[in-house]
Order: sequence, then structure tokens, then C-alpha cells
Amino acid sequence: MPDESVDLIITDPPYRTTARGNAGNSGGMLQKDINRKGQVFQHNDVDCTKYAPEFYRILKNSGHCYVMTNHVNLIHILNVFTKTGFHFIKSLIWNKGNKIMGQYYMSQFEYILFFRKGKGVKINNCGTSDILSVPNIKTKGADGNNLHDTEKPIELMQILVENSSHENEIVLDPFVGVGSTALAAARTGRKFIGYELDEKYYEIACQRVDQEIWETELF
Repeated sequence: MPDESVDLIITDPPYRTTARGNAGNSGGMLQKDINRKGQVFQHNDVDCTKYAPEFYRILKNSGHCYVMTNHVNLIHILNVFTKTGFHFIKSLIWNKGNKIMGQYYMSQFEYILFFRKGKGVKINNCGTSDILSVPNIKTKGADGNNLHDTEKPIELMQILVENSSHENEIVLDPFVGVGSTALAAARTGRKFIGYELDEKYYEIACQRVDQEIWETELF
């Protein structure tokens, strides 16, 4: 991708989680063997040292960047992104509503690290709280299972899209999953670029975006 070619980056990288020997939550996600090893997906080995410099290179000056993470990876991501040149603005909290079982308090939130490149630009709605309470509801497939075990709500991504970009600007999500950020961009009149290594998730994201665009044009 060309230098300074996107206006906003919002992403939820496949970071490592806490290994759990006897794990479980309300959605059943952490009962899989891979989760007991501290992983959620096969592609959990993409370290932020590989993508942070690329994020900085392709983001326009004064652009915003949101990276979702947990406590395990918090310090590493903060250190790498700030050494890359990003300015750390603050940490937002996504209050998911549901709780995940654990030995040291039950987890109910995720961090959204908010960075900028270069000159500071205010968000569009300065009245937005830094605690974003959006229910953690997963989209189910025809078989009744989650389409994606860590799918983020479109409503959550839409808050970030609307606050840090304008219509017709380009939003990038390099770890697109099943397309929540893409759908948020489509619903708010933004352009979108996304990448996904998992072919299954890629196909689902394409179908969802195509359906969203079709319905928008129809109605």
C-alpha cells in the first residue's frame, strides 16, 4: 500500500490470551483445546513489531489508529507503537457486559488503545465517553455456532469510525475477521480496505458486506 494512503485504522489483532486449563465463558468459546494454550486462532503468532511500522507508514498525517488488546499484550503493544512514532492518546474501555471466568476476577472489558500520527485532531463527537458500553453479542451461523469467536459489535466499531473519520474517507482493518469494521464503514458512508488470512472468515466478511451494500442501495 502507498505511504499515507488511509485516513483511519481500526483493528482487533489476533493477540495471545491467558492460557486456561479449565476454561469457559457464557459463550463457550474458551472450552476449545487451542484456548487452553493461550490462543483463540491458528494465526496468533503475528507480532505487532511486524505491523506497527506499516500502520504508521500508510496512515495519513494526523490520522487516528485504534488497536484492541487485552492485559497480556497491553505493555508490549504500547511500547512498540510509541517507539514506531505513534502518539498514545489514551486507552478506551469496551465494557462487554458479559463476564469471562477466571481465577483473578472475572473479565468484563477489553482495552482499545487510541493512537494518532503527527498533529492532534479532535474526535468528531467530543462528548463520547472513554467507556463504551456495547453488548457483546455474537452473530450465529445456520448451525447455531458463532460465526467468529471474537467478533466485535458493529455498533462499537461504528462509534470509532464516526468519531475519527468523515464520509468518503478510507478506513483500514488489516485483521478484518467477519467484517464488523467493514460494515461500520459501509453504514456511515466511508470507503474500506480489509485483509484476512483465514479463508472462511474472509468469505463470510465478503458476503456480509455485499449484503449490506445491496440493502443500502435497495432501500
